[in-house]
Amino acid sequence: MTALFNRVPCVIAAIATTAFSAFAQDAERKPSLAQVPNFVEEAAAAGLDHTYDGPWEYFVGGGVAIFDCNGDRRPDLFAAGGKGRASLFQNNGATGGALSFEKRETGLSERQDSKVLGAYPLDFDNDGIMDLAVLRLGENMLLKGLGECRFESANRALGFDGGREWTTAFSAIWEQDAQFPSLAFGNYVDRSAPGAPWGACHDNYLFRPQGGNSLDYSNAERLSPGYCSLSILFTDWNRSGEHALRVSNDRHYYRGGEEQLWAVPPGRPARLYRRSDGWRHLKIWGMGIASIDLNVDGYPEFALTSMGDTKLQMLDDEADETVPVYRDIAFDKGLTAHRPYTGADLRPSTGWHSEFQDVNNDTLWDLFIAKGNVEAMPDFAAYDPDNLLLGQWDGKFAEVGDHAGIALDRRGRGAGLADFNMDGLLDLVVINRSAPVSLFRNVGAGTSETPRPLGNWLSVEVRQRGKPNRMAVGAKVSVKIGNKTIVRDVQVGAGHASGQAGFLHFGLGVSERAQVRIRWPDGDWSHGYRVFANTHVLIDRGAENAGLWLPE
Repeated sequence: MTALFNRVPCVIAAIATTAFSAFAQDAERKPSLAQVPNFVEEAAAAGLDHTYDGPWEYFVGGGVAIFDCNGDRRPDLFAAGGKGRASLFQNNGATGGALSFEKRETGLSERQDSKVLGAYPLDFDNDGIMDLAVLRLGENMLLKGLGECRFESANRALGFDGGREWTTAFSAIWEQDAQFPSLAFGNYVDRSAPGAPWGACHDNYLFRPQGGNSLDYSNAERLSPGYCSLSILFTDWNRSGEHALRVSNDRHYYRGGEEQLWAVPPGRPARLYRRSDGWRHLKIWGMGIASIDLNVDGYPEFALTSMGDTKLQMLDDEADETVPVYRDIAFDKGLTAHRPYTGADLRPSTGWHSEFQDVNNDTLWDLFIAKGNVEAMPDFAAYDPDNLLLGQWDGKFAEVGDHAGIALDRRGRGAGLADFNMDGLLDLVVINRSAPVSLFRNVGAGTSETPRPLGNWLSVEVRQRGKPNRMAVGAKVSVKIGNKTIVRDVQVGAGHASGQAGFLHFGLGVSERAQVRIRWPDGDWSHGYRVFANTHVLIDRGAENAGLWLPE
C-alpha cells in the first residue's frame, strides 16, 4: 500500500528542470479576456449520489461513461465505484432547467459491476444500441446494451477473455474495411510479479475482430512491452488515414520505459515506433490524454497530464511530417498547470482526466483537467483544485477554475463535459476519490435562478445508417463560420478511464449560421450542410440535408 507514496525523490528531481520557468509563469497570473462561464454545483439536488473508493488499487481510475442508454438522446451516466458497485444514472432533467438524474438498475450482478475503474461507451455490435467497455480490477467486461438502460455481459458470446489484469485505459477504432471495432486495453501494475510494484507493468492488449459477419474477439494481440499505462487513444496523427495507438504511461513503476506510439497497420501486427522512426524519448507520470487540432492543420495536438506540469505536444514543423517528432508547447501556451492556481498550497499538482471543449461558446477550445493528490503524498498539493483553462484570442490559455466556481477541495479522477440539460452550455461531472461525485451546471453568464447564454452553439451527431461503424468513429467534423474553421474527431478513448458518445459540441460565438462537412472514416468527404446556430443537428451519411432534433 505504501508503494504509491514513495514517488517523491524522483518526482522532485524531474520537476526541478522546469520549476524555475514554470514558477515564473504564475508569478503574475494573467486574467482571462474570454468570458468566464458560471458553474453551479448540483450533485445532491440532482440525485447524483455516488462515491468512488477503495484501497490502493483504486488510487487510479474513477471513470465515468457519458452516453444515451435509453434512446432519448440525453446523456446518461455510468460511474465507476471502485471497491463498491458502479452506478447508472438516467438523465431526467428538463430542457434548460436544473439537472436531475435517477439511479437505475443495470441488470448486472454485484460481481459484474464491482471492482470497476472506468468505462467507455461504443456500439461494438452495430445494432444501434450503445454498449459499454468496462475496465476492472480483474476480468474486463464487454456489456451489450439491451435498451432502456439494461445490459448483459457479452464476454462469452464474443469469445472475449477479459483477463485478470489491473486495467486502466481503453480505446477503439474501426480499421479499414472492418465490420467491427478493434479494441485496445491498457493495463497497469502486475501485482503478482516478483518485486512488484517496481518494474512490474502488465503488457497491453489489442483485440481485433475475426473475419466474417459474426463478432468474435477470441484472438488477443499482446502489445509488449507495457509500461503501466493510464490513458490510450487511437489517433490518425499524420493524416495517413491509418490510426496509430498513443499510450501514456506512469514512469513511477516502469524501468527503461517511456511514452509510446504503436503503428497498427490493417491486417498486420502492431509495431512500436522507435528512435529510428523519429519517436523521441519522453518520461512522465502519464495519466490522461486529450487530443484536438488547435491550429486546424490536420495534425492533432496532445495534452498529457502528469504529476507536476502538463505537456502539450505538437508535431515539430521543422521535421518531416511523416515521422512522429513532437515538441512541447505547453509553456508557450500557458498550459503547464503545474501547481494549484488558488490557495496557499504551492506544492506540485497531480493531473488526471483532461478534455478539450468549448465551455463558453466563443469558438476557442478550452481545456479541463481533473486534479487531486494520489492519496496523501506529503510533497504534492493537498488542496489541488480542478483546472479550467480558457482559450484566448492570442492562442494562449488562462486559468479561471476559481472564478468559474469549480475549485472544490476534492481529489478528482475521471470526468466529462456534456450538455446534460440540452441548453447549449456544457455541464461538468467529476468523479472524486473517497468523496461524492461533483456535478456542475453551466449557467453561462447568469445564475442558477436566471441562467444567461454565452455565445451561439451547435451540436452535431453523425451516423452511418446501414453500415458498420454506425457511430462513425474516426470521422472528422468540420464546422465553418465566416473565415474560421473548427474541427474535432469522433473518437473512443483517451481521458482518464472516462469516455463519452453522442453529440459533438461547437461554440459559434456571434455567428448565426455555419457550414458543416464530414470526413467519413473511409476518407470520403460529405458536401457542405448549411445549418442554423443553437440547434441539435443529425447528419446521416449520404443524406441531402441535415436533420434537426428538438429536445422536449
